[in-house]
Amino acid sequence: MTSQFIQNPESIFDLSVKDARGHEVDLSTYKGLEILAFPCNQFGEEEPGSNDQIADFVCTRFKSEFPIFEKIDVNGEHASPLYKLLKSGKWGIFGDDIQWNFAKFLVDKNGQVVDRYYPTTSLLSLEHDIKKLLGLS
Repeated sequence: MTSQFIQNPESIFDLSVKDARGHEVDLSTYKGLEILAFPCNQFGEEEPGSNDQIADFVCTRFKSEFPIFEKIDVNGEHASPLYKLLKSGKWGIFGDDIQWNFAKFLVDKNGQVVDRYYPTTSLLSLEHDIKKLLGLS
């Protein structure tokens, strides 16, 4: 399995990350349509808890069934290699930086970023773009 710290990944499928329980997960596992959650405490300290606390909270309060990964940095010097790749070429209103929690990225079956969405964008509003990506529209 490849490491999250690969020097110049060509797709997200070249990376691995740790889930909320600390297990290494190869992102190539997610070549189908999937929502992945990466908690971050860089925005108003909204995610101060441990990985276990965050996973329990999200699963209990929001009844989430999607994979939740370990807390990471998405901006700055210590940004996760995954987010460095996701942000490259998909600019937000303030450049590459993620502005707030719940920023979203749509990735194709080859692990390439297709689009970036603001935190205020609802998942339901992505339906058209997802169908287009899947060849259903």
